[in-house]
Amino acid sequence: MLIRDEEFNEKAIESAAEKMCIAARTAPKARGVDFISIAIVKGDTISALSEKMKEIGERSGASFFLRDAENIKLSKVIVLMGSKSQSTGVKACNYCGFEGCAEREKNLPAMCAFNAGDLGIAIGSALSVATDHRVDNRLMYSVGKAALELGLLGEEVKMAYGVPLTATGKNPFFDRK
Repeated sequence: MLIRDEEFNEKAIESAAEKMCIAARTAPKARGVDFISIAIVKGDTISALSEKMKEIGERSGASFFLRDAENIKLSKVIVLMGSKSQSTGVKACNYCGFEGCAEREKNLPAMCAFNAGDLGIAIGSALSVATDHRVDNRLMYSVGKAALELGLLGEEVKMAYGVPLTATGKNPFFDRK
């Protein structure tokens, strides 16, 4: 029996994506409170993300959205990771720029600094899994922004990133024009 990579490539990428999601979920969180939202998208949802990215690029004049919109079409799946904007209640923090969590809540949509930090740690854990599985990947703000506008992670999620995944002879997410 001979099994070529075309026969298992997508399944292996999806398996790596699932493991990335587990790594993000189990990453340490401030005060042990989990405000992270995680999803895997593929197929038509990747197309919808691409279209939304084009729209954002045209609307904002940020050309990297247009480049990234084309680039993600090369992915088999995309892992989305975001954070809700909720106070963690860490005393004497003020990293958000306000005097305590109650003041931040009055000044929404200010993001709790610990939400952003927790998301960064979750992303780092997920990316290490992608690297360990030798899956082509790249962290993209542009994908996360489009996912937020499409509401893919829920309306409570206020910050997100996306990681397109594929497995090719050369990572298509780097050395882009």
